[in-house]
Amino acid sequence: MSNSSIPSISAYLENTLAGIAQAFPAIASQQQARLAVAYSGGLDSSVLLHAAAQYAGAHGAQLFAFHIHHGISPNADQWQSHCAEACARLGVVFDTRRIALRNSDKSGVEEAARISRYAALGDLCRQHQIPLLLTGHHLDDQAETVLLQLLRGSGAAGLSGMDRWNTAPTLLGDAVLLMARPLLKVSRAALEQYAAAQQLTFIEDESNHDPRYARNALRQQVMPVLAQHFPGFQERFSRSAGHMQTTQRLLIDLAAQDMAVCADGACLDLEHVRQLSGERIDNLLRYWFGLHHLRMPSSAWLSEMRQQLLEAKADAQLCVTHPDCHIRRHRNRVFLTPRDDVDRSEIEPQAFRWNGEAEMRFPQFGGVLHFDQAEQGIDADWLRAQSLQIQYRSGGERLKLALNRPTKSVKYHYQAFDVPPWERERLPLVSSGKQILFAAGIGMDCLQLAAGPGLHISLRWQADELPFRQGI
Repeated sequence: MSNSSIPSISAYLENTLAGIAQAFPAIASQQQARLAVAYSGGLDSSVLLHAAAQYAGAHGAQLFAFHIHHGISPNADQWQSHCAEACARLGVVFDTRRIALRNSDKSGVEEAARISRYAALGDLCRQHQIPLLLTGHHLDDQAETVLLQLLRGSGAAGLSGMDRWNTAPTLLGDAVLLMARPLLKVSRAALEQYAAAQQLTFIEDESNHDPRYARNALRQQVMPVLAQHFPGFQERFSRSAGHMQTTQRLLIDLAAQDMAVCADGACLDLEHVRQLSGERIDNLLRYWFGLHHLRMPSSAWLSEMRQQLLEAKADAQLCVTHPDCHIRRHRNRVFLTPRDDVDRSEIEPQAFRWNGEAEMRFPQFGGVLHFDQAEQGIDADWLRAQSLQIQYRSGGERLKLALNRPTKSVKYHYQAFDVPPWERERLPLVSSGKQILFAAGIGMDCLQLAAGPGLHISLRWQADELPFRQGI
């Protein structure tokens, strides 16, 4: 590659940032002032940092470089020093974060390092108010990614490879942060020639030569053979990834159309879902999982879940467990619910008194009890004088909602109010002695309600929102 190719790398960076400016104008106004490079000190990030420093100088932007110290290699301290010195020479703001690997026994060192690295990069972006993070992924990385996904039997989403830019909330911890890969069309050979022409020094991570890691095995043993027999295969793999990205966008468009028909609030209406083919149902479910940033299940798991949802008896309390959530069916609707493994039978009733507070938090019961002023409610003076208790149902509790209506069991009221069984388990009762005053999800017992002059209080329960798991 001649020196004329050196500006082309800068041109890729310029074009990428221009594309982001057009697609995300809000980020564009901020990236003009500050942007960051994920800087390991290796070849690709060193070339990117050099080109980005030139861009920042030409556009008056402040450039940051974020280095993650994994602590795995005995050379990690030396690498960190190298990166700090390189940034000082370029006039780039340098910051670093040391991380400890988590769950490496479950996911492997390579995956655990990736998860922890991106989480730390996201934290650094938020700390320095950086809207855009640049990474040094290049053409050969894209080819390796596509081949790895093919070997795993991935579908269109996996074979799409890496996007030129995207958000990665499950990695960076923020759906607002944008991650861009301006070198995605640049080969490693071109990066090496750029580094030589610019006399850049960079580090070589010894783990990149360890064939125990799948990506290294491909890089060292498979890709050279492909290059020998199919020169330029990287560009063709990248082109195939582009075709898969188009396919995936069409699948997403189709799923969005199906979701508009099948959605019933936050759940899916099975009557409408049943009108779709099996393939479209699976596509819809994957789209639904993606909206909640849940891990994609295997095709076999998805097919089995679809069969259970559609074929289980109408009165079956169906619950399919996903690593990040539960998929449940209730009255011909399908729900995605957070996994909740709390054993509430072990939570004892809690006595308390009300002293005029607008709200009281009960951490053990996972929510806040609100005391709202109302035209009709419990007399405030009477309520202050009571020894109150919050508890979960033990069975047999009864509630009378209106004077002209009979007293019914709490279970009956839950059924009448269409409260799903799994939600009932989290809803507490408030009582005074043996008298139930309030049942969350249902309402107040009418026997203690009053109207007229004076202050009256209506109770209201607000449960904490349970998050979906985002495990690795």
